[in-house]
Amino acid sequence: MVKFLCEAAGVSRSGYYNYFSAKSEEQRKRQEKKDEEAKTLILKAFHFKGRKKGARQFKMTLAGQFQCVFNLKRIRRIMKKYNIFCPIRKANPYRRMMKATQEHSVVPNILNRQFKQGIPYNVLLTDITYMQYHNGQRAYLSVIKDGSTGEILAYHLSNRITMELATNTLHKLKKNRNFKKTKDALIHSDQGTHYTHPGFQKLVKKMGLRQSMSRRGNCWDNAPIESFFGHLKDEANIKPCKTFDELKREIDKYITYYNHYRYQWNLKKMTPVKYRDHLLQAA
Repeated sequence: MVKFLCEAAGVSRSGYYNYFSAKSEEQRKRQEKKDEEAKTLILKAFHFKGRKKGARQFKMTLAGQFQCVFNLKRIRRIMKKYNIFCPIRKANPYRRMMKATQEHSVVPNILNRQFKQGIPYNVLLTDITYMQYHNGQRAYLSVIKDGSTGEILAYHLSNRITMELATNTLHKLKKNRNFKKTKDALIHSDQGTHYTHPGFQKLVKKMGLRQSMSRRGNCWDNAPIESFFGHLKDEANIKPCKTFDELKREIDKYITYYNHYRYQWNLKKMTPVKYRDHLLQAA
């Protein structure tokens, strides 16, 4: 009979007899005693200060108030064994639903390095860089550059790297009186969180722009704006700036110089603004 039941349960006969041995019975009694002691301590943590707690709070309260170190796996096992439930809040399903629909999303590389299309305002390149100035202070610069002319169309400097860094740059682009969006205009960036954020993508659509993104980890897919940042850091007097306001004035001066007075060999030896006017007159 024992053999038949062991086979039906998938248990070896030696295991069956070992389970009911005096030694195993004694081990189970010792384990039960330990679990009862653990249950008593966990209930003390449960009732401590009369506040609702979860398993992690039990662990920290036991260590901080009762000098008992339990791991989370043991605490959860005891809670399950003795039906100790925590009346803590449950996840809000509507909030979870909203989060799912607001997730960051990556878009394809539509531009595919076709930066110079001979049409001003058709290809917009954007990115963010940091600048270190006096005593290790940092500032962050967001820029939108015209891929065809090299002109800096909008930029925003901040001492904090927030989501608004990218969206404020878009708002400044809208305020640029010279900017005349083409029918198929697109804005190209890397896959940074600023550009995959639903808030940024919503504003891009509202402005009637298509969106394109570089392949992950491929800086060549947005090379012209990387080149601009390189020139900026080489040529602008960033490190001597002692305050954020000083840095902002220097960035303003440099971008004015870059757009209006810095001649470029690959723009037919013109400045970005002169080359822009040249392309518009030829159209």
